Amino acid sequence: MIVRDAQSRDVKGLVCLEKSLFDAANYALSEQAFYYHIRHNLLLVAQAEEGVIAGYILILIRRKKAKLYSIGVSPLFRRRGIAQMLLEEMDKRLVEKGFESIALEVRSDNKDAITLYENKGFKVLKTLQSFYRDGCNAYLMEKAYAQKTLS
Repeated sequence: MIVRDAQSRDVKGLVCLEKSLFDAANYALSEQAFYYHIRHNLLLVAQAEEGVIAGYILILIRRKKAKLYSIGVSPLFRRRGIAQMLLEEMDKRLVEKGFESIALEVRSDNKDAITLYENKGFKVLKTLQSFYRDGCNAYLMEKAYAQKTLS
């Protein structure tokens, strides 16, 4: 398994993966959206040895603000540490670029995701009431990066 920057040739596979994970009511990303994010944000893919996209992570970059917008792992590749690999590569890239923190929203009923994020250093900042279309609350979570100091 390798984690690398997404490329235009990955879009069809990303759309197929996205459709298997999210429906339109849950903000599934379109083909056009993936092309946009490849050019303007940080979009990483986890590629299996056979070339299949096993997962992805999308981080929105606005000046010096980073937001984990979406992470997805194919059901065929779950429980193999792929989400952790994607999060670790995200951290590495953001620290290299000088980011001080990253934020995300997560459904308050998604216990597995919350545990994963907490294990990776994210903290709940607040609850966002009725954040999702179905009325589910979300947690706003943030992770701070330790900044290197020059001596």
